[in-house]
Amino acid sequence: MTPKFEYSTLAHPQDIQQLGSIFEQCFISGLGSEEVYINLIGVENFRIIRKLQQVVGGLATLDMGQWWGGVRVPMTGIAAVGIAPEYRGSGAAIALVQHTLKELYARGVAISALYPAVQSLYRKVGYEQGGNWCGWEVAANTIQLREQPLPLEPIVTINHQVFHELYQQQARLTHGYLDRHPVIWQRLIQPDQKETFYAYFIGSKEKPQGYILFSQHPAEDGAILRIKDWVILTSAAAQSFWSFLANHRSQIDRVRWKSSVIDSLTLLLPEQTAKIRHTNRWMLRVIDVVKALEARGYPTGIQAELHLEIEDNLLTGNNGKFILSVANGRGEVIKGGKGELQLDIRELAPLYTSLFTPYHLQQAGKLHGTETAILAATQIFAGASPWMADFF
Repeated sequence: MTPKFEYSTLAHPQDIQQLGSIFEQCFISGLGSEEVYINLIGVENFRIIRKLQQVVGGLATLDMGQWWGGVRVPMTGIAAVGIAPEYRGSGAAIALVQHTLKELYARGVAISALYPAVQSLYRKVGYEQGGNWCGWEVAANTIQLREQPLPLEPIVTINHQVFHELYQQQARLTHGYLDRHPVIWQRLIQPDQKETFYAYFIGSKEKPQGYILFSQHPAEDGAILRIKDWVILTSAAAQSFWSFLANHRSQIDRVRWKSSVIDSLTLLLPEQTAKIRHTNRWMLRVIDVVKALEARGYPTGIQAELHLEIEDNLLTGNNGKFILSVANGRGEVIKGGKGELQLDIRELAPLYTSLFTPYHLQQAGKLHGTETAILAATQIFAGASPWMADFF
């Protein structure tokens, strides 16, 4: 650990002001009013780093959960990592994240996720690509689905409790989805001053089968309907979702939404007119090997044992050999074993999330293992392509 920086919580008004100024310069006011953002997240959830009593950078921690194999795993999101320009390249950012990870380990947090500005920094402290955040677009006049089995009912009173239960039903079934932090909900349902916001239940208000939240935006090359959030729990809801959007074709040129790289919703479209506009990979860090492996769910119907050997140069409690035994969709971990699958803590992340198969990681030189271990890992970590709908 670099000794020249002092790590602490954020408390004093002058520190909040200094950190707000750093964020303003780092993010070009991308977060809006920086001190408002800090207060929204909560000053207690920020960590700062100083040199010679001067705040030189900070970050936000968002304690929430993430769904893996149908089970909620405690996860801390890292957001708004910002270092004053004059201290970039000094080791301040690495020291800040290292201290934060050690604190999270001491608190018993299983995993952490973040969106990197650059991967190299976070790879140095054990993060690796974990899943996708994808933006899709389709021309409204190509949707061409007319049948609408369910009504869409406007939601008059908008608060996240209205959506939470429906969202959680979809989240449990979606590999990588967040159990959202209240701040993420708040930013979803509180539009900025420049947008008009619409919300509809798909199905009856008494027994909805999904919902859609969206805004509409004029553009030089045609109006855009942006879906801010959606939940679809049945095939009837999926059909109604597309039919509703198709009915906007006289005013709307393009529809945009967030989904997986492999989006099953597009299977309903008559032609392959939906395209990915952009894709980004978020990163994940296994903070506590035992807690992370025992907390997540696994494919039911398999019984397997995997002998791991992990190397973690930051959180030394993760070093060594572990036996992961999986049965009835759950895992148990004990120390010891043969160490038949050897990998760095960083490479455990895309294996844990099912982003890459053991075979692909082996091809890339990211892990080494016996044929038996590779086969066991393939069965244990089989899963749908991981993604999340939220950027934080």
